[in-house]
Amino acid sequence: MDASELAFAGIHRQAELLRDGAVSSHDLVSTYLERIERFDGRLNAFRVVLAERALAEAAEADRRIAAGETAPLLGVPIAVKDELDVAGELTTHGTAAVDAPAAADSAHYRRLREAGAVLVGKTNLPELAIWPFTESQTWGRTRNPWNPERNSGGSSGGSGAAVAAGLIGAASASDGGGSIRIPAAHCGLFGLKPQRGRISLLPEHEHWLGLTVTGCLTRRVIDTALWLDVAAGAEPGDADTPPPPERPYVEAAATPPGTLRIATTVSAPRPAAPPIIADEVKGGIARIGDVLSSLGHTVFERDPDWGRVGDDITPRYLGGIAGEGREFPNRERLEGRTRGMIRMGSMLPGAVVRRSRAAEAGHAERLNRIFEEADVLLTPVVGIPPPPSGRWAGRGALRTLLSISRSYPCAIAWNYTGQPAASVPLPPSSPGGLPLAGQLIAPPNREDLLISLAAQLEAEIGWPERIPEEYA
Repeated sequence: MDASELAFAGIHRQAELLRDGAVSSHDLVSTYLERIERFDGRLNAFRVVLAERALAEAAEADRRIAAGETAPLLGVPIAVKDELDVAGELTTHGTAAVDAPAAADSAHYRRLREAGAVLVGKTNLPELAIWPFTESQTWGRTRNPWNPERNSGGSSGGSGAAVAAGLIGAASASDGGGSIRIPAAHCGLFGLKPQRGRISLLPEHEHWLGLTVTGCLTRRVIDTALWLDVAAGAEPGDADTPPPPERPYVEAAATPPGTLRIATTVSAPRPAAPPIIADEVKGGIARIGDVLSSLGHTVFERDPDWGRVGDDITPRYLGGIAGEGREFPNRERLEGRTRGMIRMGSMLPGAVVRRSRAAEAGHAERLNRIFEEADVLLTPVVGIPPPPSGRWAGRGALRTLLSISRSYPCAIAWNYTGQPAASVPLPPSSPGGLPLAGQLIAPPNREDLLISLAAQLEAEIGWPERIPEEYA
């Protein structure tokens, strides 16, 4: 296996190679450090590269492997989005407002570290993870590996670009309104938003009033499954503690899903402005539906009963941003657009925000009636293909909010209900085209179902073999 094949092999295969002695952690880390040095200048995926730390951790992992030790990710390189605390390192949240290094590891990173993962660096995000594009005045624009004139999505766009370009095999991501699924869609990756609380957010009790979950971005479904098996599980102090899975997620990835009833829709709720669903996106959903039909599933069109869920999504989103912003250090250093979002959220009466959160159960019950006749729901992830880099540069908070609400209307409803949803890649409709994607939504706590179905689609479509040409 040459260096490029190794870089794109994914963390599950890399863990196998390490256990078999076919590769060393030092070789893996060195491969990624060389690729980051060669390619990240044009992508800006990493906020910081921790080369010395990574090489030291790789040496220790190789020593442990030689001594016969095992752990699920022992020696496997990873990256984390620059919102996860790593003791002794800055957690900037995409800002210039943080001066003090983290005192302790976040629960998510601690579990990865305890599983033997080697940290290569921290990836870029927009300020406070607010936007579906990864651009900030402090850390610059993150570019899409498929076309550097396009954005990589957000808010986990640094992680998405890094994985898509083979600068790392997997990277952490978070999702408070689509921030795992949107970069996955724009970068041609698999991105699963887990059930709320599946991976602990500690040291935060919750984030954005319960909208946010954390997970990862990977090229292959089984890599996400392995990451979840390592990182999932309740911690004391978590706001939400879903029931544990009945079987390992890696096992689900290796198990066919059976024959399913799959409802499809290209409709979307209206969170803040009328949604846009481009014809190219609609065509992509139809193509995924055809693949699912060819696999023996029963596919039919059906719209969920959206009701007025959008009326309650926006106050919760803005209220969550305001709550985080009011407690953020050195708030005066935040961008004007970020401060504008905090102001808008702070202007909402507390009763409105509380009512929007209290309405969750009713909206979730109504939306989930779709699963009385379907096992899985297929929708768009995004309303548009990857937009130009800098499309929203210079816009204020309100204009940006209204625009992104129209372009990205399909993801946030499932943050509001808290249930699992995943972005699955679809090759473009023409040579040289940009990635497309579909969103699979499952009933609460059924990440295993999404993983199983997505793995079946991966085997049929073969998206991991499609790599941006200049990074192959």
